[in-house]
Amino acid sequence: MRIFSRVLLLIAALLVLILAVVLYYVVNPKLPDYVPVKHVHFQDQWSAADRQTYYFTPQGTQVKGLRYEWFTALELPFSEQRFAAPEYLARFGFLVEPGQRATPSNPGNLPVGFTRHQNPGSNDEFLDITCAACHTGELRFNGQALRVDGGAAQHVLPSSVPTLRGGSFGQALVASLASTYYNPWKFKRFAHSVLGDQYDAQYDQLRKDFKTSLDTFLKVAWNDTHRGLYPTEEGPGRTDAFGRIANASFGDAISPDNYRIANAPVDYPQLWDMWRFDWVQWNGSAQQPMARNIGEALGVGATLAFFDSAGQPLKGDARYPSSVRVRDLNLIEETLQRLKPPTWPEQLFGAVDKPLAAQGRALFSENCAVCHVPSVTQENGRPVQHLKMLPVDVIGTDPGTANNIADHRYDLSALQWDTSELAQLNVELHPTPTEPLDLSTLSVAKGLAYVTAFVGEHAYRAAGVTPEERPRLDGYGLPIGVREQRAYKARPLAGVWATPPFLHNGSVPTIYQLLSPQDERSRTFYKGTFDYDPRHLGYRTEAFKNAFLFDTAITGNHNSGHEFRAGKRGNGVIGRALAPQERWALLEYLKVLGGPLEQQLP
Repeated sequence: MRIFSRVLLLIAALLVLILAVVLYYVVNPKLPDYVPVKHVHFQDQWSAADRQTYYFTPQGTQVKGLRYEWFTALELPFSEQRFAAPEYLARFGFLVEPGQRATPSNPGNLPVGFTRHQNPGSNDEFLDITCAACHTGELRFNGQALRVDGGAAQHVLPSSVPTLRGGSFGQALVASLASTYYNPWKFKRFAHSVLGDQYDAQYDQLRKDFKTSLDTFLKVAWNDTHRGLYPTEEGPGRTDAFGRIANASFGDAISPDNYRIANAPVDYPQLWDMWRFDWVQWNGSAQQPMARNIGEALGVGATLAFFDSAGQPLKGDARYPSSVRVRDLNLIEETLQRLKPPTWPEQLFGAVDKPLAAQGRALFSENCAVCHVPSVTQENGRPVQHLKMLPVDVIGTDPGTANNIADHRYDLSALQWDTSELAQLNVELHPTPTEPLDLSTLSVAKGLAYVTAFVGEHAYRAAGVTPEERPRLDGYGLPIGVREQRAYKARPLAGVWATPPFLHNGSVPTIYQLLSPQDERSRTFYKGTFDYDPRHLGYRTEAFKNAFLFDTAITGNHNSGHEFRAGKRGNGVIGRALAPQERWALLEYLKVLGGPLEQQLP
């Protein structure tokens, strides 16, 4: 009996030790140091007014009910330093400028893409993380920074799952929220900051509302952790977009039976020229801009109600209320139509070797143009680029994203949709189904298409969108098209030098490696830096303090495919082997492709 008690005591002690270690890293996330740059350079991609519209126009996301003023008043768990201080949030990879100050459009002095909105009939201002947070990049070299509007972010945003690796914004935010609520001195300071002279009158309500938001964060963290929903750590600059949207929309909001393992993170794609594409998303699965943007807003935290207060599915015009702001989404979309690709900054990254770039131009025509130079047609006043889709067994890149989207099925029968009613929605399935839809086994793409159609209809009515306005807000009158191909799209490459890392899953750090056989690519490398390598065209990959180690052996992280090497075409081999000098020539040409310097080549 005494031995048994000692064993139990030992087990309990080990569990306490493990919990203490985990909690330590939760409240002390391992973050890179913040090293401010001397200057941030902005290119003539668009106007300064367009840039501010893009950075701070809300889209209707609500971060688990977190109010804007709460976020700006939070402290770190073990100090009185503000959680939302620019120099602290920059350590997660969010973009700030040295010495930045609050402005009317950014009163909280927050990073790019952090804004606020009020819902109709409410005085609460919610923290709204908009698309600019994930689709704005930066490249740093010799203490200078080049801002890449519409580029790929490198932050660690989505996960709240506690890990010893740390470094996640969501994980750190939950720690600050919990320490604020459960530390009475912290909460008192917090309440005084938020309430001011209304401290006595509104303290109890604030504490109640704050606890509701904290409980939502903790519920999500527990759910994601104990179900093991996200086994492949996303790390800087990635998220499993479709997996997270599906788990939120179909799992959280409908039934736990709809949770699916999301183990195929993708990079945030660049946004310039996307309004010209015939199909978007890495796998070319979406067509209409508004539906795509509603889905993105839902994935980042816009509210969505499928059921009434009695738990019954909403019907008719009651489907589906949300916090999505369709007029603001349209404003962002139309602003992005004016965004130009970045141009190689010779004054920052060095002069272009024009004779070598001219050699690269011929190599590009021989080896790259067949996939990356799409045909163009004029449709409804839009120059439409018809992007080439490459089947997974041809391009050979990690199949996880395409396979998960094609294979995962969800039971939406609890919503009690009438299939004849679905047929009246502006949804077009490609190819047209030959069998009736089975609502108990819908794919994520089809399910989201119908959900976004209902959400859009409701939001259009709430926003007073007229029938005459609707084609413009939809985006060139396009339907909500859906495709499910086991394939990835090849997009045009103007400005590609500014979008590391490469492949859809960010598994290849530089363009030089992308042009090399797989056995010459890094099997592991470090991510989380903005330091640019202007020779190899990518981020630097050496170790630094609290860097994220990217391992290409992990599911979803494979760096296979898109290989130029000897061998039979297909299964990842897309072209002949390129000699090192040919790769350098191609890199030199990619610096100028689509920009003014291309016209100066001999």
